Amino acid sequence: MRCPFCKSDESRVVDSRAFDDGLGIRRRRECTECGRRFTTTETSVLDVVKRSGVTEPFSRAKVVSGVRKACQGRPVGDDDLALLAQQVEDILRASGQAEIPAMEVGLAILGPLRELDEVAYLRFASVYRSFDTLEDFEAEIALLRAEGDPIGQEPDVAQGAARRTSGTGTT
Repeated sequence: MRCPFCKSDESRVVDSRAFDDGLGIRRRRECTECGRRFTTTETSVLDVVKRSGVTEPFSRAKVVSGVRKACQGRPVGDDDLALLAQQVEDILRASGQAEIPAMEVGLAILGPLRELDEVAYLRFASVYRSFDTLEDFEAEIALLRAEGDPIGQEPDVAQGAARRTSGTGTT
């Protein structure tokens, strides 16, 4: 690392600390030439490649902004959205790629959003997956119901079976 004062290429690390939940390292350095100290930071790069080919750094704030619109009027707080954005970033970083297509960012949002709020998930998915017809919505709702019920039955059928086995219903 080049000293910002004397431009020497020789410096030694005096102290290192993680910051931003371990995504970056702050290093305190001392120039071996002039003896002055300076701070450097290192962060891992995660870029998003948009459909147009433009590349920009991944932003949790943009994830929160996009999901917030789907969560309007839902019981979802700012802390929930911040946690969702962190989960999305963790999913994307786990891929090991430095550049992620924008489409994959949207796909990474769907899972945590579904766990957070199914209505918000449906809103986001309808825009993200470009639902065109009522059948698109119906198919997604059917999928939510099928995956949400551990037995794979419709809720009315499962409730009827529960009433019959508890002895409160008629047979």
